[in-house]
Amino acid sequence: MKTRAFVTGGSRGIGAAIALRLAQAGHPIILNFRSNQAAAEEVRARIEALGVEVTLCPFDVADADASAAAMNTLLEDGKGPIGIVVNNAGIARDNSFPVMKQDEWETVTRTTLDGFYNVTRPLLMPMVRQRFGRIVNIASYSGVAGNRGQVNYSAAKAGLIGATKALALEVARRNITVNAVAPGLIETEMIQDAPIDKILERVPMRRLGRPEEVAALVAFLASEEAGYITGQVLGINGGLG
Repeated sequence: MKTRAFVTGGSRGIGAAIALRLAQAGHPIILNFRSNQAAAEEVRARIEALGVEVTLCPFDVADADASAAAMNTLLEDGKGPIGIVVNNAGIARDNSFPVMKQDEWETVTRTTLDGFYNVTRPLLMPMVRQRFGRIVNIASYSGVAGNRGQVNYSAAKAGLIGATKALALEVARRNITVNAVAPGLIETEMIQDAPIDKILERVPMRRLGRPEEVAALVAFLASEEAGYITGQVLGINGGLG
């Protein structure tokens, strides 16, 4: 039986595409989402149409207590080990730094960084005991190069990259890999209000990426074949420097 895959922020966009791609590879899916039940149900229906089991797991990854309760339930449900974790949940609250409100800073950093801690830490020792694990963290080009109006988002994603590299060193001997994927401009709701034509002038390929392209990279990193890749940050950005 294929190991279960846990995907945070999986009800839409990149997260939904990742969940579907891992389901296509035969992994039972645990689909986390915060509040969009209708979107999560749509993703569940698409996964079940593939003949793959899916469990909906609604909670806010930034909420330590809610996360702990959810993870305890999953670890005790008797449905098999969770060997793949994709930390995709994230949120943007863009603003110029001099006028950025504290809640705009904290909402973004807590979702990305506290979310990584709250979800990954409880699942790590079971991975150590089974001597297998694939942890893939969805970072961003903004976390690599920075972006105007996104000091909070860039800081959160850069922190996630640092956590990726450090954790990879801790668990490499246990056959657990930890990598980050850093998408550039991907065709999702997050950029629907952005000046796309102007932004694309910076992208050598002159197009947006597709969520399915990010999902394909994540699925490879989660596979047995990627067992010698760890501590890496893989850009998927159409040629941005």
